[in-house]
Amino acid sequence: MKIFGSRKLTPRLARLAKISLFSQLSPVELGIIDGLLHQREYLAGEMIFDEGEEGQAIYIVQEGEVALGRQGQGEDGRIATLGAGAFFGDMALLDNLPRTAQARALTPSKLSVFFRQDFLALMDTHARIASKIALQVAREMGRRIRQLQGSDTQVWHQHL
Repeated sequence: MKIFGSRKLTPRLARLAKISLFSQLSPVELGIIDGLLHQREYLAGEMIFDEGEEGQAIYIVQEGEVALGRQGQGEDGRIATLGAGAFFGDMALLDNLPRTAQARALTPSKLSVFFRQDFLALMDTHARIASKIALQVAREMGRRIRQLQGSDTQVWHQHL
């Protein structure tokens, strides 16, 4: 008989667990993160953030599609199209440098927003959780760099 059974995930936490950024977190840790996420909805064509703005948060696509691209370059400047489960703007967790691209909702979209200030507070209160997230951010950046090596495409995630 188990005294301490594994905590069952709610549908909301199960969705979070499927996102690579949070895939290494336990159910309890996911619950803590869920309490820090802010939900935002965007209309098709609505700007999420613009190139040059200070990066203050990482965004996780829950529903819809988001385009990342260069300001004023339309389709030619598109760097990536992201769907449910993808995250972007990850460098904002680590620095406050200006964004190097813009993000725009292509379709009506629901995003979870994780602000840098909440991440920094998490480092003070739950360092283990913050380190797991930081490691996943580093892994994703490494994956993107390897994917783009040898191509003419700029590494789009540098300061999104």
